[in-house]
Amino acid sequence: MIGTWMQRTALLWLVGTMYDDLRIASFWLGVVGFSGQIPALVLTPLAGGLADRCNRHRVIIITQILAMLQAFTLAGLAFSGAVEIWQVIALSVCLGAINAFDIPMRQAFISEMVDDPEDMGNAIALNSSMVNVGRLLGPAFGGMLAAISGPGICFLVNGLSFLAVIISLLMMRIKSREVAASQRRMYHHLAEGFRYTFKFPPICAIILIMSLVSISGIPYASLLPVFAGHVLDCGPKGYGLFVSGVGLGALGGGIYLASRPSVLGLGRIIALAPLLFGCALVAFSQSRSFTLSLMVTPLLGLGQMLLMASGNTVLQTIVDEDKRGRVMSLYALSFMGMVPLGNLIAGLVARYIGPTWTITAGGCICICGAILFSRKLPALREIVRPIYVSKGIIPEVADGLRSTSRF
Repeated sequence: MIGTWMQRTALLWLVGTMYDDLRIASFWLGVVGFSGQIPALVLTPLAGGLADRCNRHRVIIITQILAMLQAFTLAGLAFSGAVEIWQVIALSVCLGAINAFDIPMRQAFISEMVDDPEDMGNAIALNSSMVNVGRLLGPAFGGMLAAISGPGICFLVNGLSFLAVIISLLMMRIKSREVAASQRRMYHHLAEGFRYTFKFPPICAIILIMSLVSISGIPYASLLPVFAGHVLDCGPKGYGLFVSGVGLGALGGGIYLASRPSVLGLGRIIALAPLLFGCALVAFSQSRSFTLSLMVTPLLGLGQMLLMASGNTVLQTIVDEDKRGRVMSLYALSFMGMVPLGNLIAGLVARYIGPTWTITAGGCICICGAILFSRKLPALREIVRPIYVSKGIIPEVADGLRSTSRF
């Protein structure tokens, strides 16, 4: 994950410094962000269907090998000194296609690595903490290396880091999961997953709030190089510190969630996280002080982390096992698919009104989404409660009595 975040940091910095004009740079950053994740719109639902039908472990090994080759190709182009924007976009599309299969497979694979279902929430939070350690360290290393030796070295380090990942996967001894044979076509298989997801209010609500934040708020990340290079004039090191600050806040959120003894109460966290994230976006976009902006970035990471990990945990807890892959693919689509659209919209809007007001508007939308989810929360609790009772998360009580523990 350190290598992955080094590459992300170096890639955005590479594109952000290709053009001197602020608004043109913002536009191409939006395009690159869009191209890197747009394959998810088409491929992620298919990956979810496959995740319920195939060996997830084997597919993950293949996707990691392909991602390694993409990093080495990007490194070769960067070292050649002849890298062009169309090449960056093409390689971003390739990596987006790889991730469209990799991320849903890994989300569904968690249940095969965790023996005790009660440990699911802690496992997801610890996994998220690992990701955010990479987010904390990777951008700082990437920013420094990009400033000293250029972005190519960051791409090379990322490619080499995949060797450890692949070796670790090959060393795993996972009990084979029984996959029921299905005579139905993939279309009907996927349609069943869509119906189940969007007709069950708790799952639908979590995916919708995640989609809203992804399309309106999370694209701020693609505009960070513009703030570092043009608005606050703090260079690649400052940009690396911004992304590391986001990672620090996300890591804190992951540690908090990993320390929680139960999934109870995560509904309230899902409601509050977009509010915190939206307020932090508004504050960051309006700040003209590097120190103040850096102090706000951990709140961005904290809000984003609390929303994503809490939503993931609740979904993994309440979903039917035979539909896990398809539901988790739609959850992955709620950020993998919506973020590229948000990046494209943010790039286009920033070209006309500037990056500052683009991020401010996104933060206000997140705040509105948090308010709407909070209003629906009592009804969602009533639907989830019987599931928690059936899983032993909430003890059954006599008729007429209610447990004080809540979703």
